[in-house]
Amino acid sequence: MDYPHILAPVLSFLQCSTPQAWLDKARDPQHLPLLLTDHLVCELKAAQTAMLLVRKYVADKAGADALLAWLQPYEAFAFRGGEEPDFIALQKQISKSVMPETDDPWGRQLIDSMVLLIKEELHHFWQVRELMQARDIPYVKITASRYAKGMLKEVRTHEPLTLIDKLICGAYIEARSCERFAALAPFLDDDLQRFYLSLLRSEARHYQDYLTLAQQVSEEDIAPRVRWFGEVEAALISAPDAEFRFHSGVPV
Repeated sequence: MDYPHILAPVLSFLQCSTPQAWLDKARDPQHLPLLLTDHLVCELKAAQTAMLLVRKYVADKAGADALLAWLQPYEAFAFRGGEEPDFIALQKQISKSVMPETDDPWGRQLIDSMVLLIKEELHHFWQVRELMQARDIPYVKITASRYAKGMLKEVRTHEPLTLIDKLICGAYIEARSCERFAALAPFLDDDLQRFYLSLLRSEARHYQDYLTLAQQVSEEDIAPRVRWFGEVEAALISAPDAEFRFHSGVPV
């Protein structure tokens, strides 16, 4: 895989790199259980974000119900202490076939890109869970980082600006994940390194999908708004952070 080629647009999109202090802490083996646990939850939250966009802006009731059903076993396990489901069987349930037909090109593109994203993120969730099990790391619920909340509190409150901002936030979250996977990979064992590098292509595509959707729904050039959220994101990544998570800032 051509990692530099995949990473180049991601690195130029983000306004700062991961701080060395975060990498120094992340590469310490004692923090691996926390990092993998948070990564697991981040994959599910990425799928939830995509699901909510399709449900709110495109899906009919049958499609909305199907989306909820896809995620419910994962949410029950991760957030409510439910039984561990058969993740391989669950993967086979996810299909665009239950989504509504639409003549709106933007709606069609939202469905196509977000359903693929949901499939990929839930597959990654299962892969992280397998890696945790191979290392005898139990799943324990942890608190969320300030990162996504810090981005979303800047979202404007009237449509279509709300949608545009949410899509831009999604782009930054995916791009930062991609950058961190690449930055962390050299310090991990062979299995984890291979896995993290394997995620780069999908994460890089996800951020571009979000930006494309945002520009298509906007009547104006989104570049100034993208730059603004870039500043917000960089401030969160560069500032001291009391909690250590996959998207946290500089460890205190």
